[in-house]
Amino acid sequence: MPSVSPLPSLAPLALPWPPPARSRPIVPVFLPFRGCATRCIFCAQDIQTGRSPQEAGPDGILDKAGAALELRAAHGLPPAELAFYGGTFTALPAAEREACLEFVATALARGRIAGFRCSTRPDCLDESILSRLRQAGCTVVELGVQSFADTALRAARRGYDGATALRACALVRASGLRLGVQLLPGMPGVSPEVFLADVARALDAGADMLRFYPCLVLAGTGLARLWRAGDYAPWDMESTLDSLAQGWLLARAAHRPVIRMGLAPEASLAGAILAGPAHPALGARVMGRALLTAVRSLAAREAGGRLAERLEAPRACQGYFWGHAKELRPAWAELGLGPGNVRYAEDDALRLWLRP
Repeated sequence: MPSVSPLPSLAPLALPWPPPARSRPIVPVFLPFRGCATRCIFCAQDIQTGRSPQEAGPDGILDKAGAALELRAAHGLPPAELAFYGGTFTALPAAEREACLEFVATALARGRIAGFRCSTRPDCLDESILSRLRQAGCTVVELGVQSFADTALRAARRGYDGATALRACALVRASGLRLGVQLLPGMPGVSPEVFLADVARALDAGADMLRFYPCLVLAGTGLARLWRAGDYAPWDMESTLDSLAQGWLLARAAHRPVIRMGLAPEASLAGAILAGPAHPALGARVMGRALLTAVRSLAAREAGGRLAERLEAPRACQGYFWGHAKELRPAWAELGLGPGNVRYAEDDALRLWLRP
């Protein structure tokens, strides 16, 4: 009796999943609290950057940045992007800001950098400052918006409202500079629903890039006092991963990168975290959730209840596909996928074959 051939696989479902664009290397210049008129309830820049305000005077910091740039040049590395973080750059005393811009001018003239970016508050901007920054070689202004929700901004004592944040976004865009928006999911008053609305508002306001910094309770902050009194509870890890994955997918749909998720690890930071969703692989965990969510949606829309026969994913996904410590394997198994029928390819799209 002749053998019966199995039914052929159906044409795969395709999901575009391009790898993140490579950005120019950044040399950070941390100026904790410099230019900040008040201290926000969640903020501990000295702990986050590993530098105290007393150590953060511009002269010493710029000397260190200059040494880092010269070391890069000595190793034949290409020009970097300088980035002023940790304070309110546009509210620095005029002499300090000009010292920074003079340093930038020298570094540009020597070919050590290709430009610079800075972070600031939405209520510390005007057209003249933005014009000066652009003339000096600035390419990106990142706004520490944290949230566009008035109730959350009041709870965190930010000192401005959502309308001010939107006006600042418009000012940066009108200046010809690229706009970055930093959001703080889990900040007092920011629920997952508020966070996703914040992402949508940032994208509608023209953000070219986003950062998601889940709110942590750090020693020595006003938030730590609220937490100890039982008046604040940070998001748990599962809520954080799911919410950030949804926010990441919103940004992806708008073709806007999320360039950072979670605080950069610092030796001084680990011991100062009292509570909150901190994890060294937070970004990879979020991207794994986002990919799983996108494939689930694709399968629910197109599969009609059929399980997957196999999946081919871009090789760039390999590091986060199964999740941290393989935490996503059970969820992938529900779709019919495991190590035996998942392959990686040099491609910018994910392809899913369904069982007949």
